[in-house]
Amino acid sequence: MITRLILAMLVSIAAWAQAAKPERFATAIAAFLEQDKVSAPPRGGILFIGSSIFRQWKNLGEQMAPLPVFNRAFGGSQTTDILHYMDQVALPYVPRMIVYYCGSNDVNAGRTAGEIAQGYREFAARVHAKLPETRIYYVSILRAPQKKDRWDVVDAANSMVESFSKTDPRLGYIDANPAVFHTSGQPRIDLYQKDLLHYLEPAYVEFTAIIRPVIERSWKSR
Repeated sequence: MITRLILAMLVSIAAWAQAAKPERFATAIAAFLEQDKVSAPPRGGILFIGSSIFRQWKNLGEQMAPLPVFNRAFGGSQTTDILHYMDQVALPYVPRMIVYYCGSNDVNAGRTAGEIAQGYREFAARVHAKLPETRIYYVSILRAPQKKDRWDVVDAANSMVESFSKTDPRLGYIDANPAVFHTSGQPRIDLYQKDLLHYLEPAYVEFTAIIRPVIERSWKSR
């Protein structure tokens, strides 16, 4: 037991050290900026940003069409990384709406629910300081089997963000977890890749069914 605790602490420390180096994503960010020069995303569109769950959403444009969505998620990112790069791959696009998924990697890195929620609050504050009319939708951290022993942190972070989202009409919370669970409460393992963390294409069909109606109604109401 002691050995496992020490190992867990070392893994957590290593993850925090890695998270303190957002420059590890410099190549991915540079690729986005080069892409913008060739084909800039629509100004005033709908930005999807976050970690690999969104980055791997291959058919996002098709599944959300005709909504003007574009994707600037980068895999492996934690909340601190999103905050570090938002001046390059979020705010310059002047998005009318942002759909945000980040926090899963924070959980694996050992961050607390409070730290994850506070990071999102900072993100929202920085967006609204520059873009006061932009709506932001937080998609719940998913309760993947890979992090089952940390579902308590996932649930607590989601609950804090959901409560925070009720304090401002420009904020919204979307619970995507029903998409990946059976009605019995068991995870839908058939939707997962072998790592039991990332998703197969059918999962994104399920995510679309939950997320699209929310942002579509919001988009039409503006």
